[in-house]
Amino acid sequence: MLNHTIAVIGLGYVGLPLAHAFSEKYKVVGFDIDQPRIDALNGGFDRTLELTSEQVKESLQNGMQFTVDIDAIKESNVYIVTVPTPIDENNEPDLTPIEKSTESVAKVLKKGDIVIYESTVYPGVTEEICVPILEEGSGLKFNEEFFCGYSPERINPGDKEHTVTKILKITSGSTPEIAKVVDELYKSIITAGTHLAPTIKVAEAAKVIENTQRDVNIALMNEFAMIFDTMQIETNAVLEAAATKWNFIKLTPGLVGGHCIGVDPYYLTHKAQSLGYTPSLILGARDINNSMSKLIADKTIKYMIKADKKLNGAKVLVLGVTFKENCPDMRNTKVVDIISELQEYECDVELYDYWLSEADKESRNLPFIEELPSNSNRYDAIIVAVGHDKFKAMSYEEYAGLANGTPIIIDVKGIVEKPTWRL
Repeated sequence: MLNHTIAVIGLGYVGLPLAHAFSEKYKVVGFDIDQPRIDALNGGFDRTLELTSEQVKESLQNGMQFTVDIDAIKESNVYIVTVPTPIDENNEPDLTPIEKSTESVAKVLKKGDIVIYESTVYPGVTEEICVPILEEGSGLKFNEEFFCGYSPERINPGDKEHTVTKILKITSGSTPEIAKVVDELYKSIITAGTHLAPTIKVAEAAKVIENTQRDVNIALMNEFAMIFDTMQIETNAVLEAAATKWNFIKLTPGLVGGHCIGVDPYYLTHKAQSLGYTPSLILGARDINNSMSKLIADKTIKYMIKADKKLNGAKVLVLGVTFKENCPDMRNTKVVDIISELQEYECDVELYDYWLSEADKESRNLPFIEELPSNSNRYDAIIVAVGHDKFKAMSYEEYAGLANGTPIIIDVKGIVEKPTWRL
C-alpha cells in the first residue's frame, strides 16, 4: 500500500492538514490554483493556522511538493479532492470548484487511478456529476479503468484537539474492492479509525446530515432564546436548568456561519426539492438561523434608543468577525450581516478582531481598527459577536471603559459578566 503516490487537490483548511498527515507515510503532492498560497506554504507558513510553521516545514522535509503546476500531479495514482462546495446568492449549491478540479484531474488520470472526494455534497454528486467529467476528460471508463471513493472531511477549523488523524473517518468506494483500498489508505493515518460505508451515496448522505442536524438543533435554541426574551427570562439559566437531565442536548443559541453548518443543509434541501419533497423543518431552521443577525442589530438599536442615544453617527464597536472563536476563518460569517444592519441606521461601526492578519483585513471592505482603545469611553454600544479567548478574559470594567455613558453591551456568546442584553 505504501507505494501509493497521493495528490491532494485544494490546500485549504481541509486539504493541507490531510496532505501533511499523508506525507508521514506516502509521497504527496499538494496542488492548488492559488499561487500566493503555494508561495506561502513553500516558505513554511500556513495562513489558515491549521498547521504550525514547524508542521509545514516538516511536510516539505518529508518530500511533499506544493505546486500550481498540473503536470506535477500526473504521476500520482490517488487523487484526493478537498475543494470548497459553497452556495450561490440563491442558496443553491455551487459545484463550480468541484467541477473545475475534477476537470483538472481528468487531464492527468490514468488506468488504475483512484479519485477520492472529501468535499461536502448531496448524495449522487460523485457518481452523477463528477464521474462523467472524469470519463469525458480522460477517455477512460469508470469502474473498469479508473475508480472513485468518497471520504467526507470532518475538520473543525481552529480545533487543535480534534485534528484530522484523531477524527474517525467515513470511507467508501465505487466497487467493493476499491472501497477496501480506500478504507485501508485512510486507516493507515487515521488513529481514530474508520467506518466503511456500503456505498458512496451513503457516505455522501452521512456527511450532509451531520451539519444539517446541528443546524436544526441550534435553530431550536435560537427559537427558545427569542421566546424567552419576550418572556423576560434568562435563556442561559433555562438551558442550565434543563441540562441537569441526563438526556437533554445542551447547545447554545447564536450565529450560524462558516463553510459547513450554514451551507450544507442547502445541499440536502436542493436534492430533496429536485425529487419533489419539501424539507420544511430544515428550511425553517435555516430561516431562523439566518434571522439572528437582524435580531442582534435590532436589539442594539432598541437599547440605544432607550438610552436616548442618537443613531445617526452613533459609534458601535463589534468585537469579533470570524465565524467561530479562536480561528481566522471568515467564510460565511454572519457578523458582517450585523454590521450591514447597523449601517442601515447610519451607525458608525468599528470592528476589532485580533485573529485576522493584515492581509485578511485588507481583503475585506470592513471598518477594522488595529487596537482596542481602552478607557476611551468611545462607543455608544458594544456587540460581543465572537467568543475569542481575549474577549472572554475581559472584565466588565474593561468593557465599561470602552463605553460612552451608560454601557450598552450586547452579548451574543454569553461571555460578558453583566451585559445589557444576552442572546
